[in-house]
Amino acid sequence: MDNKTDIINFGCPVTVTVDVIGGKWKGVILYHLTEGPKRFNELRRLFPRITQRMLTLQLRELESDGVIHREIYKEIPPRVEYSLTEFGESLRPLIVLMRDWGVTHEKTVLTNRETNNVMTRNSESISSCGVEA
Repeated sequence: MDNKTDIINFGCPVTVTVDVIGGKWKGVILYHLTEGPKRFNELRRLFPRITQRMLTLQLRELESDGVIHREIYKEIPPRVEYSLTEFGESLRPLIVLMRDWGVTHEKTVLTNRETNNVMTRNSESISSCGVEA
């Protein structure tokens, strides 16, 4: 089906939200953009384990959903900056709540994973946002 005519029926408001901010990196990207505009390489440095391709894909999806803005500066070398749109700013309270929940419950999550012998790649980088408990 043509992307222009492909209509998605989300069926549930939570599905809409998860579709926009779901995935391993989108929420963390949005969290860092709440602090202000970031250049591509700044984002790469914040997430050393993300591939350039994955970061590009996540940024493109957020841009296509209207959540972030990509500004290209006509300089040599060219500079590209990403920032939240006004629409993206509407996610700020949700992102802050997610951060606060993570700060409050990080130890419990890690304890539960250790207890159940389920240490995932995400467990290694739970505190990659620079937020101290």
